[in-house]
Amino acid sequence: MYVVLEGIDTSGKSTQIQSLKQKFPNAIFTKEPGGTQVGLELREIALHRQISPLCRTFLFLADRAEHFERIILPHNDKLIISDRSLFSGIAYADNIDEELLLKMNQYAIHCHIPHLVILLELDKAELRQRLSQKIPDRIEECGVEKLLYIQARIKKFIKKLNCPCVCISSSESKERITELITKKIKELT
Repeated sequence: MYVVLEGIDTSGKSTQIQSLKQKFPNAIFTKEPGGTQVGLELREIALHRQISPLCRTFLFLADRAEHFERIILPHNDKLIISDRSLFSGIAYADNIDEELLLKMNQYAIHCHIPHLVILLELDKAELRQRLSQKIPDRIEECGVEKLLYIQARIKKFIKKLNCPCVCISSSESKERITELITKKIKELT
């Protein structure tokens, strides 16, 4: 079963991945971008080099295709839990026609969508508070409104691809979020 944790920056995905490693020690944990060696190199270029937005989109698509071929496909009989997926890839890349972007992402993963998406959602006040407590990276510097726009796009594309999804408020306690995610995964496995 292929489960992904989605959400904008500071939503708590990384924290939950660490907690879920304790709950599901036999699962395969991965991430996009950067779940493979090639993906790590592509991620480094995409996030830290001065490149055009279109080039960045193609690097993330290349990462997604490599990730699917090397991680998702060979382990499709196991529980795979991924930090992000095509939904973030589409949502963050708002520089290309949506339908074309959707088709390119589907092509990269052979139209194999996750079995379940856990979307960690932030409201405006919580996002603002979390961003104020850290030094923002390149993406977080875009600001609250842009990140909320991206969150709405993630939800839009999950719905558009008819992917099963559970939305959880990131304002819940870390323990409660882990409990909700664990329960949902166990219901499906």
